[in-house]
Amino acid sequence: MCSGHPLTLNRFRTNDMSENNPSAPDNGSFTPEEMEAAMGAHASDEMSRLQNELAELKAKSADLADQFLRAKADAENARRRAEEEVSKARKFGIESFAESLLPVCDSLDAALAIQNATAEQLREGSGATLRQLHSALERNKVQAISPAPGEKFDPHFHQAISMVPAAQEANTVVSVLQKGYAIADRILRPALVTVAAPQ
Repeated sequence: MCSGHPLTLNRFRTNDMSENNPSAPDNGSFTPEEMEAAMGAHASDEMSRLQNELAELKAKSADLADQFLRAKADAENARRRAEEEVSKARKFGIESFAESLLPVCDSLDAALAIQNATAEQLREGSGATLRQLHSALERNKVQAISPAPGEKFDPHFHQAISMVPAAQEANTVVSVLQKGYAIADRILRPALVTVAAPQ
């Protein structure tokens, strides 16, 4: 059985050539020096192949390490930017709301600057200022909660102060003592109401 060793294959091929070609020199047997040289050449080729593989693996490893460092730096930069954005949001989150309240402050300052204002002027100025305030609240998604009489009592939006006898269905709003307010879907405060008692 012929093994895969180069020396064995070479010997087999040499013997085969000698049998087919009687004039070829008989190289079927190798001297120890020839065997050592052949083994050295084979070892040198293997060493060269392994060194090439090692160089490729080192290059790939260096490339992966570089990619990892870049990804880590990108993640750190993204984290830092996110922290800065959160910090700015905390500091200046109410900037738009505060800006929308400035006309209300201006109106109040102007009203207080009027000497000897009549009751009618004060009432008219107060009404205009209140409209400005409501407009500022609405622009910032703050909605009033003011249920109409007869509306079903809803504990998510209303807070019952008392139950009173009324000529309407039980557990419905009779009157609003204080408006409630919500921003988006969050209740800032419920509306204070009286509720019709069961008859």
